[in-house]
Amino acid sequence: MPSTDTNGSNRTLERAAAILDAVGRSAVSASELSRRTGLSLSTAHRLALQMADYGFLRRAESGAFRLGDRFVRSSLENAGAPVLQELRDRTNETAQLWVRRGDERVCLVSVDSRHELRATLPPGSRLPLPQGSSGRLLAGDEDALDDLASTGWIESAGARTPGLGSVSAPVRTDEGIIAAVCLAMPLARVSDSPGADFGALVVQAAERIAQAVEKPK
Repeated sequence: MPSTDTNGSNRTLERAAAILDAVGRSAVSASELSRRTGLSLSTAHRLALQMADYGFLRRAESGAFRLGDRFVRSSLENAGAPVLQELRDRTNETAQLWVRRGDERVCLVSVDSRHELRATLPPGSRLPLPQGSSGRLLAGDEDALDDLASTGWIESAGARTPGLGSVSAPVRTDEGIIAAVCLAMPLARVSDSPGADFGALVVQAAERIAQAVEKPK
């Protein structure tokens, strides 16, 4: 016979799975989780908070629960990789996908330029906010957001690393800006400016990733 501990673990897993099924792709309150799962309100709320601690759920300011970073990150990586590959092929510059984590930004996906001289950072790299065009975008820099409102993109020329430039555009869903697409390159290959040269293509890539993330499964 299974031990009591095993039975308890299985019961916890069943409840956690039920909560994930109940959340789906929308924001759900604790009371709605209780109704959908049949768990008591206190149990549903306690488990949801524990799952948020481990990144399986995340809690909005309203108190509602959504799928957490573990799922959002996977979705972004899957949606972003082919789009960034195409962006790199069209521009022959390094295309990256960044997300905010506290006071830093983290690179989820990077597709390097084929040029010998190129801007490159591997996935998992962390940089402090608000450095670079993606950093300014994800940090909500006031001047950057003004630029974003007028052009749809934010650029940087030698601000973080002398000789390198970048242009970034937001991956925007109904939850707001969840990531940034960045195209980075040596300034020696820029004709006018990173944004003027490539901004429109970066915006298109960011919009395609947002659409893929939001597409119903």
